[in-house]
Order: sequence, then C-alpha cells, then structure tokens
Amino acid sequence: MTVYDLHCHSTASDGTLTPTALVTRAAQRRVDYLAITDHDDISGLSEAHQASTGTSVRIINGVELSVAWKRQSIHIVGLFFDAGSPALQDVLASVRIARRQRAEAISKALAQVGIGGALEGARRFVTNEALISRAHFARFLVDQGYVSNKRKAFNRYLGQGKPAYVSFTRPAISEGIAVLRAAGGTAVLAHPGRYPLTATAMRNLLDEFRDSGGDAIEIFSPSHTPMQNERFIEYARFYGFKASLGSDFHDPEESHVDLGALPPLPSGLTPVWSI
Repeated sequence: MTVYDLHCHSTASDGTLTPTALVTRAAQRRVDYLAITDHDDISGLSEAHQASTGTSVRIINGVELSVAWKRQSIHIVGLFFDAGSPALQDVLASVRIARRQRAEAISKALAQVGIGGALEGARRFVTNEALISRAHFARFLVDQGYVSNKRKAFNRYLGQGKPAYVSFTRPAISEGIAVLRAAGGTAVLAHPGRYPLTATAMRNLLDEFRDSGGDAIEIFSPSHTPMQNERFIEYARFYGFKASLGSDFHDPEESHVDLGALPPLPSGLTPVWSI
C-alpha cells in the first residue's frame, strides 16, 4: 500500500524538526509521498528535496496558506505548485509580514494579563527568522509554566476569543486559491473540522471554496473526530471534491499523530494525487 502524508511542518515554520529530519522520519515510518506544508513559507522545500535523494520518500511541494473568509481564519494546503512562482512568493511574504505585526500585538496582550517578555520569549523558539506564529508563543507559555501543554496555551490565551488572540491581515480565500492555481498547484481546504462553524456556515464555506476553484478537502486529520471524518467524506462526494489527508505533524512529543499514521482514504473518493 502506498502511504501519503500531505500535511506536516518543519523548522521553516512552527515544526521542531528540520526538513531533513522530517524526510528521515518519513522514511523510517515508510511514508512514500510527503508534502511539507509549512505555514506561509516554502523555504524548506529545497532542503527536503535534496534530503530525499537516495531514500524511498518522494517530496511533493506544499504550503499551508493563511486566508480569510467572513472574518474567519481559514487554512488552505497548496500542493504540486511551482515553488518559483513570483506571485505565490509575494503573497507568502505579505502574510509573513502581517504575522510579525501580529506577534507584537500578542506580546502586548499577554503583558496586559500579567505575562511579560512574551515576544522575546517566543523568539527563543523561532527556527525561521522570517516567521513567528502562535505556536512559538505557546511553547514560551509552556516553558515558563503558565500552562502544561500547547493545547492549554491556545485554550487559555491564544485561541479565538481568548485574551491574547489577535487576528492578522490575510488574503481572501478566493485570492489564495487563485494564486495557488496560477502556480500550477492544487488547493485543499485544511482540517475543515477545526473551524468553529455551524452546519449552515460550513456549507457556505464549502460553496465558496468550490466556486472559487478549490480542488479538495482534507478528510482525515488529527483535528477531526470519527464523526467529522464521515461528514467530510459525504461533503467530498456531494461537492465533487478530491480527498486529501495529513498528520499535521509538528513535533514527536507535541503531535497526536505521527507521520503516515492516518488510515487510507476510503474507496469511492478521488485522491488529491490523482490526475
């Protein structure tokens, strides 16, 4: 059986393993096709391709692009694109700038609830100077003993509606899909079960994603319950979306699912890697 893992993160964003270490782990885990999908950054792809030489792992170009839909933060996994696309690189650079501005605002918000030095603390966990994310703040909060794990950091401080939640400027969902497709890529709606949407709002999101040229949705994700897996299988069939899957792996200790550990896609769905 061919094993695909089309969603994971390296030190180019908020993962803790280098692209080379991810490829090595994927080979040990018998993953055949791996997409490293760092947040708004593709700087790790060249290293990943080089590291895969001589291994059984084949690298698929990937990225997890932050976009906006009705004031909701949505993530699109881009796959199979030309990493040299100037338009894609420009969009990613603009999002990274907005992330840096958000980091300053998060630090100020944490200071208001009695947690000082957060920006400097988060930067100790940053492995790519071009990108700082909420995950780096979460690791700082765990390190300093404010919470016991990353999930609690988001639930108490960093998640939507919490004291240090700060939004940032993202391209519209239609723009994100357009730039990925113009680069020859495929647009996948990442972990749809994670978004706090009603059933009606989810259908509205899927309608717009389809109408904007979106290609696929993640069926299996660590963010999904078994019931959500079944729901998104049905949505994929109803909308005619291709199906994708990914471990969303970040770290051997933090992640709930290891590389390549998700079940295979069910029959009757068209995999995202199908032509």
